Amino acid sequence: MEASLLQRYDQPIPRYTSYPTVPFWKDIPDPGRWQANFTERYEECNEKEGISLYIHLPFCESLCIYCGCNKKITTNHTVEAEYLQAVLKEWSIYREKMDRPPVIRELHLGGGTPTFFSPANIRQLITSIFSQATIHPDHAFSVEGHPNNTTREHLDTLYDLGFRRISYGVQDLNPEVQHAIGRVQSFDSLRHATEMARAAGFVAVNFDLIYGLPLQTPARLQHTILQSLSLRPDRIAFYSYAHMPSVNCAQRLIETSGLPSSTEKIYLHQLGKVLLTENGYDNIGMDHFALPTDELYKAWRNHRLRRNFMGYTTVKSGMLLGLGVSAISDTGTAYAQNQKALADYYRSVADGRLALSKCCFLNQEDLVFRRYILDIACNDHTVLDPAWSAALEEWTLPRLRDLQKDGLVVVDGHSVSLTEAGRPFLLQVCKAFDLRLLRDERVRSGLVLCGNAPPMPAHFSNAI
Repeated sequence: MEASLLQRYDQPIPRYTSYPTVPFWKDIPDPGRWQANFTERYEECNEKEGISLYIHLPFCESLCIYCGCNKKITTNHTVEAEYLQAVLKEWSIYREKMDRPPVIRELHLGGGTPTFFSPANIRQLITSIFSQATIHPDHAFSVEGHPNNTTREHLDTLYDLGFRRISYGVQDLNPEVQHAIGRVQSFDSLRHATEMARAAGFVAVNFDLIYGLPLQTPARLQHTILQSLSLRPDRIAFYSYAHMPSVNCAQRLIETSGLPSSTEKIYLHQLGKVLLTENGYDNIGMDHFALPTDELYKAWRNHRLRRNFMGYTTVKSGMLLGLGVSAISDTGTAYAQNQKALADYYRSVADGRLALSKCCFLNQEDLVFRRYILDIACNDHTVLDPAWSAALEEWTLPRLRDLQKDGLVVVDGHSVSLTEAGRPFLLQVCKAFDLRLLRDERVRSGLVLCGNAPPMPAHFSNAI
């Protein structure tokens, strides 16, 4: 039954790390309006629970052609100093707008490859930020690492700075698949990196795996998963590969004849889910599987799970400040993304300006439906507000009723709950509350009838 449902619901859907999603951020980048919003929300969030920081470190030594992240490929490590200087300058611009020192509750280093940077440069970056801040006693610091270039010195440095969780991008361990996607790393390298992290004192090691990659077969995926699980990572992110060469130019290098068909991809998804659950990992949300000992699992069980641009988190923080090229900030009532081109980012911060490329200021409807999406995505349940009955009846409830017929949700009055059978279809349930997308699809369907449909916005990936 699940396979037929997966086939029926196989469609491009956002991953809902924001609502509205990035394709619908149409507000003109207005530094004055953004600064006013930031200042207002900062005063509230910082005193109440502290803030989250995301720092984008974009450099990689080699190109992984499946990857859709904003990255810069170079083996020239002299770029590190200039970039870190720009990030600290951006931080100083924001610090001028803070009425009191920030309380840092959550910090994540993403990329790119954060471990491209030397341990000394990472220490200099983080200590410079910490010198103007207070660290929350219940903080959570995490980092993304590459098994091939994460050294014990990296790990010891990060541990000294308060980092306790590291995520390694594994993707696939089959050599043929690795060569097809430009991501070559041995199992021995992964094992060594995992053992080093634990020896350094990290309490949680996460792996990212991808299904639907070129040349990936059930036997190869099973081998990858079982090899990965032999290292007993605390958490697995099991992502679907979204092939969008029109958006991610590097994907044009992928030989499409090697990509699994839709039916084959459904089987890979089911195979991975079975292997993970049989080995003690519970599906706690979109693409995420965790051991019962993991903090994310505990937060899910206790209805304390959160979600932001860094993914799922246990930290309650009303503000996420993104630093670095292409980084995204979320104040709770507005979003802003930094410029994606490195030269533009450098130019803006050198001039003492925030490097904004796009913004989205949320209206009351956005705030209400964002809450519905986050409730479902994090805690499997939400309660509908009768004050929004007209919009719910037009857009949301018809879709929820269809999902209920398939046993994926239970709608009881104003209460909406995800069923166990609905867990693999969490994105489709969230989409029922995405009024921006649903309205756009109605417009697009009218244009299709006229033969003038615009292309699908970027930032979407297949549901499976």
